Amino acid sequence: MAIEITARKREAQGTGPSRRLRNAGKVPGILYGGDQGPVNIELDHKDLFINLKNERFHASILTLELAGTKEQVLLRAVNMHPFKLQVQHVDFQRVVKDKKIHMNVPLHFVNAEKSPGVKEQGGVVSHVLNELDVICLPDDLPEYIEVDLGNLAVGHSMHVRELALPKGVALALHKDENPVVATVIVPALITEEEEAAAAAEAVAPSEIPATEQAAPPKEGEAPAEGEKAAPKAAPKAAEKPEKPEKPEKKEKK
Repeated sequence: MAIEITARKREAQGTGPSRRLRNAGKVPGILYGGDQGPVNIELDHKDLFINLKNERFHASILTLELAGTKEQVLLRAVNMHPFKLQVQHVDFQRVVKDKKIHMNVPLHFVNAEKSPGVKEQGGVVSHVLNELDVICLPDDLPEYIEVDLGNLAVGHSMHVRELALPKGVALALHKDENPVVATVIVPALITEEEEAAAAAEAVAPSEIPATEQAAPPKEGEAPAEGEKAAPKAAPKAAEKPEKPEKPEKKEKK
């Protein structure tokens, strides 16, 4: 079942009118393509934002109601605010039934848990691609393409040209292109030796015992071999004699 959206024609153009539209909870957009000229439109932000969360909205033929008529369209571009959850602008393209279209179709991965690489060899699946660019007529456009990983072993990969495509759907690839879709890898295991080495590196400097030093030799003893004799202490300066106390003066009567 096609997803239906409603739009209205937008007369005013430019930065100022578009800002006022957004402040009023609307989204400026454009409808182009087919045998007609481009039309400036506006949509309700709340309804559009909810639809954008649906995977089918991005990869299906939509029904756009505009001025009492319904047209088949594709979502072609969405501009979001840099940090707000706000749609700034949206583009739709008209669909002509007898003309082929380019479309990015999502990939759905199945049977990964049944594959030998995961079930028997302890591997994990790494998804390299999540969508695929295809060419087809509008009526042949699939909602998604299924990727069966049931026979994938560790170290092996699934390539684009190995996928079973629906009837009427072709890959939008160059002649020699065959990118990887998914692969099964084994996560790195930490050995006991690596754990011990990591623990040794983590010891704080304060916990490392200091090198023992030999005690200084006693007076009259020779220093041990390889050690330098401790420097002798400098003689103390001769103490100055204390000044005699002055006799107390007698009080005159």
